[in-house]
Amino acid sequence: MSKLKVAFICVHNSCRSQIAEALGKHLGSDEFESYSAGTETKPQINPDAVRLMKQIYGIDMEQTQRSKLMEDIPPVDIVVTMGCNVQCPFLPCKHREDWGLDDPSGKNDAEFGRTITVIHSKIEELRERIINNAL
Repeated sequence: MSKLKVAFICVHNSCRSQIAEALGKHLGSDEFESYSAGTETKPQINPDAVRLMKQIYGIDMEQTQRSKLMEDIPPVDIVVTMGCNVQCPFLPCKHREDWGLDDPSGKNDAEFGRTITVIHSKIEELRERIINNAL
């Protein structure tokens, strides 16, 4: 059976959705494929997110990821929106959920760390639900 494809969606695809894609690949690659995308792109992934993901996990998002539009990713089974406080774009899928995360961009490392920790926990919960067919 092929792995489910999960898309992490946020408007600019530069911070929370990129962290989720990286942690999805790091923590859940045995169960699902991770992608991130947005309705707009940024020229680079948020530098604070890049720095902290390197520091905490040893993941260099700049080497493996880039800001992408929704049309740049394959069709997906699960869509996770980050909580952009705007109307999130529609992407066809079998399951959709919103994680309601505040954007840590421009905030201190402690705020970024809290956001990364929440995303880590939510990725692990999603992985368990996928394993247990509980979506």
